[in-house]
Amino acid sequence: MTLKNLKSLSAGMVVLISTLVMGQIPPGYYDDAAGLSGEPLQLALHNIIDDHNSISYSNVWTAFQSTDANGSGEVWDMYTACNFTFISDQCGTYSGECDCYNREHSFPSSWFDDAAPMYTDLFQLVPTDGYVNGVRGSFPYGETNAPSYTSSNDSKLGPCNFPGYTGTVFEPADEYKGDFARNYFYMATRYADIIAGWENNDANGDVVLDGSSYPAFESWFLNLIMSWHAGDPVSQKEIDRNNAVYAIQNNRNPFIDHPEYVGLIWGTGFAPEPEQHVTQFSAHTITLNWTDATGPVVPNGYLIRMSDTGFENIVTPTDGNPVSDDFWNRNVVYGEGTCTFSGLTDGTLYYFKIFGYTGAGTAIDYKTDGTIQQISIQAN
Repeated sequence: MTLKNLKSLSAGMVVLISTLVMGQIPPGYYDDAAGLSGEPLQLALHNIIDDHNSISYSNVWTAFQSTDANGSGEVWDMYTACNFTFISDQCGTYSGECDCYNREHSFPSSWFDDAAPMYTDLFQLVPTDGYVNGVRGSFPYGETNAPSYTSSNDSKLGPCNFPGYTGTVFEPADEYKGDFARNYFYMATRYADIIAGWENNDANGDVVLDGSSYPAFESWFLNLIMSWHAGDPVSQKEIDRNNAVYAIQNNRNPFIDHPEYVGLIWGTGFAPEPEQHVTQFSAHTITLNWTDATGPVVPNGYLIRMSDTGFENIVTPTDGNPVSDDFWNRNVVYGEGTCTFSGLTDGTLYYFKIFGYTGAGTAIDYKTDGTIQQISIQAN
């Protein structure tokens, strides 16, 4: 609990002590999620955080004073570098950036038909510059390298260049991408019982939501927010905000308390196989070299298999059955581009095939269709 969380409280010692206690994860809060993964973990977390205390939309203004105050006691706006004072700078009208702040549904309300209790859920409602909020509209989050608008903290609007989608997106500043990603993992979990029905409420929502309760998101968007979650880890700001929202709503964002839950839920099962095989597969004596595969989904690594009798005797690996390194097999991580087989017999012709894969262990997924790169070379 930081000073910014205490500014809206009275100075009494009893209040201070009770607030500090409320700032902790309650003992046993996540016990029912222990040992689970995948959809069962998501459903267990849903049951833990369901039925929160819902506040009125007018009370959101007041809630922001404890959930979103920066170190100077001003509004913590994640869309701009503007300085806003609570209450006096609330929107009204605006004509440009830094005029006022309002209540931004980071998960646009039109996507869930403006319904309760989502409409006032503080885990996805944040104070932002009114003008930039309007620029964002209900466009999905994404990444753009050709923005038509850039705010004072480098938030952007423009065509998406993240693999899988090319429509208009809003890209938050890098320092807040993980915050917004965890907002979305929260929404998919808190509303796992109803989110499957939101897909067709809004055209922009349709490109993000897949019409299911699990995984809930289209693959391009899930890849996006997974990368944001990994690239921008949980900050003290989020921890403080999680505690402050808990004091109001009596539920928590599990993905702030336990960031590992994201991978346990959405990272299980077979990963999508690589899009392409390697190119320029060549050998120098007993050293093999290649150019890494490309595409929206790149391999985690490669399995190189060798035979001294012919290509037809190289067994194709199967998903879920990882092959260990031995005389005939080598696993090489993505990016190395080279592998050496040793102890070969001079004058013997050796045959090699290379298979890209994603995942690991029982979740390994080999690319075995298409043209598998192969080469033969005589040891010397």
